[in-house]
Parts: sequence; C-alpha cells; structure tokens
Amino acid sequence: MMEWLSHAIMPLTIAYIVGFGFLSGRPVFHDFLDGAKDGMKTVAEIFPTLLGLMTAVGVLRASGFLDALGGWLTVPAGWLHIPAPLVPVTLVRMVSNSAAIGLVLDIFRQYGPDSQLGLTASVLMSCTETVFYCISIYFGSVKIKKTRYVLPGALLATAAGVAASIWLTSGLS
Repeated sequence: MMEWLSHAIMPLTIAYIVGFGFLSGRPVFHDFLDGAKDGMKTVAEIFPTLLGLMTAVGVLRASGFLDALGGWLTVPAGWLHIPAPLVPVTLVRMVSNSAAIGLVLDIFRQYGPDSQLGLTASVLMSCTETVFYCISIYFGSVKIKKTRYVLPGALLATAAGVAASIWLTSGLS
C-alpha cells in the first residue's frame, strides 16, 4: 500500500491542483506561466548573492584559510569535545552545504564512514543548517534587511545541532 501511495502521490497532487483550477474556472496554464515568470525574477534577484557566497567559500577553501582557522580553533573545540576534523565542517556548513559535503567526504576517505568521526560528521550534517546561506537568500529575496533575532537563534540552533551530533554518536563506532 505504501509503495503504491509513494508512486501515486505526485500524479494525484498534480491532478488535484489542475482539477481544482478547472472546476473553479481559473486559467490554470496562465497561472502556471505567471508563477514561472515570478520564479525566474526571483532567481535573477538572488543570483548575485548566491554567486558571492559560492565564490567566497571556494576562495576560503582554496587559500588554506579554512584549514588555518580550523587549526586555530582546535584547542577551544577540544574544550567543548568537538573533534578537530569537524571544526572546518561546522564552519563551512553554516555557509555552503555542498562545500561541507566535500569536507565530510574527505573525513570518510581518511577515517571511514563507519568510524565515530564519520558517524558524527553524518549526524552533524543533518542536525545543522546553512545559516548564512538561508538568511541571505531567503531574506534577500524578499528584501528584508533587519532580521532581528534570526541570526542569534540560528547560531544557537547550530550549536545545539553540533552538541547533539557529538552526544548522539559518543558511544558508537
């Protein structure tokens, strides 16, 4: 039953939307085109921010600054029981998911995916969010400049996610 439902959910959803549009007398295709135009405008508006974020992460990683920052933060991270190889992952994860995945794959190659470090990195990736990416893209797309408590709250949630990933995997391997 669940397999059938998982295969049928998208066609049923599309049929429901189109059927509802026709029954209510809406110009469904025209509404679709208007939505696509608005989506393209949004992409054009957020593209410079996205390009800037991706370029900055690439420059930081290629220049070695990220490794140096991870080295400087190794001692304070040790006080918090954060393994040294996870420091760069934690920092990059707040900006770019794809760059953080690259770092996690490096951890997998060096320590193995089933090692405690590999498991912790995996859980960390699912317990944290791309804070700066989300704030810049989502708030930037609707032109909100004052985010109030979003950044402190998101950083607190990231700290909780890092702590949870370390705590949840502390006895595993």
